[in-house]
Amino acid sequence: MAEKQANIVVKVGSRSSELAMVQTKSVVAALEKTHPSVKFVVITMETIGDKVQDRALQKIGQTNLFTKELEKALAVEEVDLLVHSLKDVPTTLPDGMILAAICKREDPRDAVVLHPKWQGKSLQALPAGSVIGTSSLRRIAQLHARYPGLEFQTVRGNLNTRIRKLDEDSKYDALVLATAGLERLGWSNRISHRLDKTECMYAVGQGALTVETRSNDARTISLVECLNDKSTLVLCSAERACLFILGGGCSVPVGINSGLDTTTGTVTMECIVCSLDGSKKVFHSIEKPLDNLTCLSLEECRSKGEAFGTELGKCLMSQGAEAILADIKHELD
Repeated sequence: MAEKQANIVVKVGSRSSELAMVQTKSVVAALEKTHPSVKFVVITMETIGDKVQDRALQKIGQTNLFTKELEKALAVEEVDLLVHSLKDVPTTLPDGMILAAICKREDPRDAVVLHPKWQGKSLQALPAGSVIGTSSLRRIAQLHARYPGLEFQTVRGNLNTRIRKLDEDSKYDALVLATAGLERLGWSNRISHRLDKTECMYAVGQGALTVETRSNDARTISLVECLNDKSTLVLCSAERACLFILGGGCSVPVGINSGLDTTTGTVTMECIVCSLDGSKKVFHSIEKPLDNLTCLSLEECRSKGEAFGTELGKCLMSQGAEAILADIKHELD
């Protein structure tokens, strides 16, 4: 195998931000460990979401804000694979593209980062009128319902920029950010606390990295297959299938919580769909058996996960999620 791979060069596409590069390098390192004879070259580029910093994400007007330019390069074979944060990837991919691998998920929860003057406090303990910075409608909707005395304002920029704005400006009292991103960039010491599902359910795919390839590129698909984590593959496939049924993009107020108990072979999924102000919400949960995970093929993991998520999404739609999402679309248009 090593002899056959000796002259292979694989071009890896990545966003150029510091977090994206840390994530891409971790994926490349895993690939190099499995395929030491293959040369992996990282090619960076900026996406619309990176370039447009003066508007909230949902006001830019499209769903593939962090993937479009990368996928254009993949389509014309300027790169062979792309590394994404799974939560940034729309549930519908361009023709000829697939998610060939979903890596083992890290902590998917959101985390609170407080201004230094509030160290030791919690969101609940902050005074009324405190300003929380987040660019996520999902976070705003859920947290506004739970903490109506707090105010929420958009904050854009890469993770380091956001923390600098928190520390140096007087505008924000706290930020709500993805735990996984903070940990990957070495900011764990700034986490005040991680939000559990009763406070804020996380985004679909949050905490997991994924690799996108061309669907007809058998060589690259075979190379990255080693990155798949079966448990993560089942759960994230389920989450994405649920969001697909809901018709939601990456920025709508849909929160998820999923888990797999390998001892009992049970998948649990919970999902909440909220109005923008958090006043209306639909919640549903399901529990499904999943036996012999280790014996399942990768395709069986995907298909079983998709079946679970599709069922959950249909239940939510029948209970009123469709009306809430229609209202949100009208408000954002």
